[in-house]
Amino acid sequence: MNLKNHISPAALIAWSSLLIASCSLTNSSWPQFRGSESNMVAIGNNLPTEWNDSLNLKWSCNLSGEGWSSPIVFGDKIFITSAFLEKAAPALAPPPVPTNNQRVQQGPPPPPPAEDNSYTKEVYRWELTCIDLKSGKEIWKQIAHDGSPKIKKHEASTYACETPVTDGKRIYAYFGMTGVYCYDLDGKLVWQKDLGAFKTRNGWGTGSSPVVYNDVLYVQVDNDEHSFLVALDAATGNEKWKVDRDELTNYSTPVIWKNKIRTELVTLGKIARSYDPITGNLLWELNMKGEMAIPSPVYNNDHIYLGYSGGPQKPGILYSIKAGSKGDITPVDSSQVSSGVEWTAKNSGISNPSPLLYNGLLYLLSGRGGEISCLDATSGQLVYKEKVDKVGACWSSPWACGDKIYFYDEKGATQVIQAGKEFKALSQNYIDDKFWASVAITSDAYIFKGVKKLYCVKK
Repeated sequence: MNLKNHISPAALIAWSSLLIASCSLTNSSWPQFRGSESNMVAIGNNLPTEWNDSLNLKWSCNLSGEGWSSPIVFGDKIFITSAFLEKAAPALAPPPVPTNNQRVQQGPPPPPPAEDNSYTKEVYRWELTCIDLKSGKEIWKQIAHDGSPKIKKHEASTYACETPVTDGKRIYAYFGMTGVYCYDLDGKLVWQKDLGAFKTRNGWGTGSSPVVYNDVLYVQVDNDEHSFLVALDAATGNEKWKVDRDELTNYSTPVIWKNKIRTELVTLGKIARSYDPITGNLLWELNMKGEMAIPSPVYNNDHIYLGYSGGPQKPGILYSIKAGSKGDITPVDSSQVSSGVEWTAKNSGISNPSPLLYNGLLYLLSGRGGEISCLDATSGQLVYKEKVDKVGACWSSPWACGDKIYFYDEKGATQVIQAGKEFKALSQNYIDDKFWASVAITSDAYIFKGVKKLYCVKK
C-alpha cells in the first residue's frame, strides 16, 4: 500500500508537528515540575559543575511578583508563573485594651476572634511569562487573572506555588483556587476553567502542580472541604472525568508512571492511590497513615517509591510499590510487605523535598539540617546517612548529573556530593538569592528561579 495516496496533507502536517513536539520534549526540554520523567535527572552532559554570581552565569533577569513555582523549558523558551500584589489589605485595628473595671468583672469568656478575611480586600495580578532561553529577555507576558484571592494563604507562601506544564503545543498554568489557564506558545489564551474555591489546612494555600499526558490535563485539588482529581481535555478544558478523594489538604504533585505493566496516574495523600489515566478508575491504594503529603513519587520500570514528609516527632515512611499492583495493598498488622508493597523503610529520612532515584539508589534530603540519606532501591536498606554542615532549609528537589548529586537550600548554597554508595562532599556553589523553586535543566544549562532574579547557569 502507498501511504502517500491514503494520508491527507493536513494529517501529515499534524503528525509531523506532534513528532517534532515529542522529540523536543524528550531530548532537550524540561516541560513540567521535576522534568519530563518527574525524576530530576539531568538530560545533558555539558552542564557546569561550578557557578556563583559571576562564574558560569550566562545571564540573569529581574523578577516581579511572587511565586514558589518552578520554571519549565520548551525549546528556546522559559515559562514562569507569578502573583503580583497590586493592593494590600488595610491594616487591622488592634483589639481594644480592657479597662480596670472590665478586668475584674466576672462573666462568660469572650467569643473567639473572627476569622481573618483581610485577604479578600487584597488585589493580585496572576501572570504567565515567557522568557528567551538564550538572552533572558522577556518574549511575552499574559495576565491570567486580576482580582482578590479566593482563599487565604500562609504568610510565607505565595499565590503562585504550582509549576506550569507544557506538552509542546500549549502551556497550562494552574493557580490553585484561582483557576486553570491554557495558552498557546505565542501567549494567546486558548481556554480557562474555574475548578472552585475551597479552604485549605490552616489557611496555608495550595501547591500541587498539574501534569499532562496524551492530550489530557490532570489536576489534583486536595483541600479541607471537597477534594477531587479531575481530568480535562487539554485542547478545550472540557471535563473528561472527575473522582472525589477522601483527603484533606495535600501538596504533592501526581505523576504519570509508565511501567512494565501499564500506565498509571499516581497521587499521594494520607492514602497513596493509583488511577487509570483514561477512565479515572482506581487501580490500587495504600494507606500510609500520614497526615499530609508534600513530596512527589519517583519511579522506574518496575517500582514506584513514595511516602509522606516526616519530621522530628513522626519520621516519614518510604514504600516501594510493585508495577501491576491491584486493590488495597496496605500491609496488615505489623507486616511491612504485601501483594503490592515490595518493602517499607521506616525512619527513611523522606521530608519535604521529593526523593531522587539515580543508578539504583534513593537519595532523601531532609527539609532542615542538611541530612541526606541514601537507600538501596532494590532492598530499601540504608546505605548511609550523613550530614552536610551549614545547610539552611531545603524546599526544592535534589538532582543528579553525571557522577554527582546536587541540592540547594533557600539561601542559595548548592551542595555537591559524589553519587554512589560512598558519601563524599565535593564542593559548594553559591548564588545570592532566596530559593524555594526546583531547578529546570536543559541539555547545557541550569535555570534557577530565585525571589529576586531568574538565572541561567551555563559554561
